[in-house]
Amino acid sequence: MKSINIITLGCAKNRVDSEHIAAQLTEAGYEIRFDSDRTDAKVVVVNTCGFIGDAKEESIETILNCVEAKRAGLIEKLFVIGCLSERYADELRTEIPEVDDYFGARTFDGVVRALTGDYREEAETKRELSTPKHYAYLKIGEGCNWRCGYCAIPLIRGKHRSVPMEQVLAEAEHLAAKGVKELMVVAQDTTYYGMDLYGKRCLAELLEKLCKVEGIEWIRLHYAYPAAFPEDVIEVMAREPKICKYLDIPFQHISDNMLSAMKRRHNKAEALELIKRLRRLIPDIALRTTLLVGYPGETEQDIKELEEFVREVKFDRLGVFPYSEEEGTYSATHLKDDVPYEVKQYRADYIMKIQEQIALDNNYERVGRTMKVIVDSRQGDYYIARSEYDSPEVDQEILIPAHLRQLRRGCFYEAKITGAENFDLYAEVIAPYRKKGGK
Repeated sequence: MKSINIITLGCAKNRVDSEHIAAQLTEAGYEIRFDSDRTDAKVVVVNTCGFIGDAKEESIETILNCVEAKRAGLIEKLFVIGCLSERYADELRTEIPEVDDYFGARTFDGVVRALTGDYREEAETKRELSTPKHYAYLKIGEGCNWRCGYCAIPLIRGKHRSVPMEQVLAEAEHLAAKGVKELMVVAQDTTYYGMDLYGKRCLAELLEKLCKVEGIEWIRLHYAYPAAFPEDVIEVMAREPKICKYLDIPFQHISDNMLSAMKRRHNKAEALELIKRLRRLIPDIALRTTLLVGYPGETEQDIKELEEFVREVKFDRLGVFPYSEEEGTYSATHLKDDVPYEVKQYRADYIMKIQEQIALDNNYERVGRTMKVIVDSRQGDYYIARSEYDSPEVDQEILIPAHLRQLRRGCFYEAKITGAENFDLYAEVIAPYRKKGGK
């Protein structure tokens, strides 16, 4: 049996693409390995990221490492897919001709045809998981219509395209049948779901139907654009117990000056009102956001506003990124990148330092509470678990001493929080989790 190593870089949406490719290749008789450093696979597929400068560099470095392995005879065939090759295929073919072929983010099915001669449409809802078998990402859309000033996604992925609801549900059912218990719903903008297919936003309807999929216990919502946030989504999140009290909602900034320059479609007052409404209607919700600093024209006053915003809101999870100019975007074409790199990095570090203390204070508030947790893995002396307030791979973890009792990966437990750090909690398991009524 031929083996193929699929190396996935970038976001969770790329991971889903890789898993779909893997399912197609598995049906064609290939053995799939994901992102293995040591592999005897003769075919390697690199799924690249081309979103920001650091991601581009990582993608190029990975491709070049694979080229060296090919020159050494360790690899017979090398293919590159994803966002980087979507934007720069012609340049890459010229600069790195050792790659057998390049396919973009919108034509990644080409690599399946190149290897098998066929692409099985009937297998489009199937996945070979690269995550632990108890959780998976569920991509409900592709592309984006917002065209924020700094963002290259519309240039790479195109306009928003929703996955038909019946296809999403079929994929969710397939994942549940494989043992998946937690779904992370992702898209470039999950709240826009349905507009192109059904003429209205249908995320709330989709979430309600996902809640009915047997075997799924947690549903987690990522990448929710804050402008025109659907009220019915808040209602269904508050009503459905399977939907985690968790929302990834990237605000990017809070200064009206910056929001306007970034071509965001909301202002400061609307952002604060949305946060207020979410916390009123979904008590104890964990809010995750990302912020962008160093955008052209950003002033010290803008940063002061952002600092006050972070201190006031006290986000449970927060990431800060320095602005990176991306060719073809509005900001690259029309604005001057006038904030020095050192200033950008200082501002990012400064905001994250504030967040560290907020995260610690938030965590201390959870000490003594009993929470439902899921065990992801064991690392050394601890089991690594999460609550509904934590998404895998990006958020904090709950560390449970392994010597106290044996736990099973992918199972839910009742755990008492015993200690806290900036970005981690400590806990002891009380008992396996039991649903109300003994179910």
